[in-house]
Amino acid sequence: MSNLIDIQNQIEKLQKQADDIKSKEFHKTVRDIVSTMRAFGITTKDLHSPASRSKVKSRALPGSGKARAGKSAIGTVAPKYRGPGGETWSGRGLTPRWLATLLTEGSKKEDFVIKN
Repeated sequence: MSNLIDIQNQIEKLQKQADDIKSKEFHKTVRDIVSTMRAFGITTKDLHSPASRSKVKSRALPGSGKARAGKSAIGTVAPKYRGPGGETWSGRGLTPRWLATLLTEGSKKEDFVIKN
């Protein structure tokens, strides 16, 4: 079994590889996005417009025959948890890495609740 230092070195090496791939593919990806936007007549204004979000049609749930409304992008949720490095999390969605790491080290989620 690898020790923590070995794993951290592997993570660092893999992050470098990911950064290299990202930098190599960045310009191609931007060209693909611009091409798709032109094909559909999408502008950057459309991306920021609340009206464009309401154009999203309901999607059917697999096997249910019922429609599900698109996710609402209105408003933000106040952070519920704050990490030692100032990181925050609303408590919704996947547990962020910083908190998951602290939990595996024996901390409790309640230790990071933001007190009003």
